[in-house]
Amino acid sequence: MSDLDLDDLRSELAEFAQPEKKIGRSPRDERIIAGFEEIQRFVEQHGRAPLHGEDRDIFERLYAVRLDRLRAQDDCRELLASLDHQGLLAGDGSFAAATVETMDEDELLAVLEGIAGDADITQLRHVRPSAEKRAAEEIANREPCPDFDNFKPLFAQVQRDLDSGVRSTRRFVKDAGFLKADITDGQFFILGGQTAYVAEVGEPIKAPNGELDARLRLIYSNGTESNLLRRSLQRALYKDEAGRRITEPTAGPLFASENDDDDQASGTIYVLRSKSDHPLVAANREVLHKIGVTGGDVVRRVANAKLDPTFLMADVEIVATYTLFNINRTKLENLIHRIFDPARLEIEVKDRFGNPVVPREWFLVPRFVVDDAVEKIRSGAITHYLYDPKSARLISHDDNGNV
Repeated sequence: MSDLDLDDLRSELAEFAQPEKKIGRSPRDERIIAGFEEIQRFVEQHGRAPLHGEDRDIFERLYAVRLDRLRAQDDCRELLASLDHQGLLAGDGSFAAATVETMDEDELLAVLEGIAGDADITQLRHVRPSAEKRAAEEIANREPCPDFDNFKPLFAQVQRDLDSGVRSTRRFVKDAGFLKADITDGQFFILGGQTAYVAEVGEPIKAPNGELDARLRLIYSNGTESNLLRRSLQRALYKDEAGRRITEPTAGPLFASENDDDDQASGTIYVLRSKSDHPLVAANREVLHKIGVTGGDVVRRVANAKLDPTFLMADVEIVATYTLFNINRTKLENLIHRIFDPARLEIEVKDRFGNPVVPREWFLVPRFVVDDAVEKIRSGAITHYLYDPKSARLISHDDNGNV
């Protein structure tokens, strides 16, 4: 075929060629593509599509729901078809209706933003009412606690504290900002008729609305546990009419059930728990306590704990306080430290200048034993007791030191 014939052929074919179209995408399309690219990056990093499930990271769950929604909408599949080099849109989205029921409204709104177009994304089909969903979530997410024997004494002690008035319960009020922001490990709540103990607070994660959240290990008094998000626990407490926060324990004056007008307040016994990440501290956090006596305000005393080697150069949590009346603080502190000396923690920390310091007021003693010691100080019987680390209790002895 001559060059002329080829030129004629190209000319004829050009008449049938479609004019090139300039690609112009709407803001909604751009958001859909950007969201799909995030899923693709997840797949490249993990070698698989995002999966559903409470045991998954919150962002993986978000990606999984987003992918299901993209698969379910024809216009989204058409828009993304040329970009789907990993074959992610091949699924049928059958997980979507079941999965959205387990997610927060905030999470769903974040996932569906840009996908729903002009539709009202707050009106989701297949989603149960919020109260019903939360109630079902509370039950469904609870599993048997494999190490409940470690926590059983804590629940027993809390109940004794409530019965004796050492602790009380308070409504978890939504407008009390300090309560909302201060769900920490070691706290007790009443939720759904069960006492709940915050055993662990996970690493901070960023919620879809930009706020920080964290996964909790929540132990219940019936021997079950769950891994609720902190924000989910807050909402559950707000909505539960019987939901309560259990206060930290405080005791009345030592050696007297009531203080007279002429009694002189002489200080406070305080019990602290360290938030240090030192391996020895972290491994014994539930039973490691600093026991001391101060003549000032306890909160002010611990305000700069992270700068003080006495406090292990870390922030602390005030576990309990006991007000003193007409008692020599120094002698009482020496007495308490002598009783618990067999359980004194041997640890060395560096101060701000790198100098080694050995704190002397930290003891490997369960909280309920400290309470027992205070009761015996009140009654005057403490001089006949010593702490036995093996049995984790106070044992009596005679004046010659014989058990």
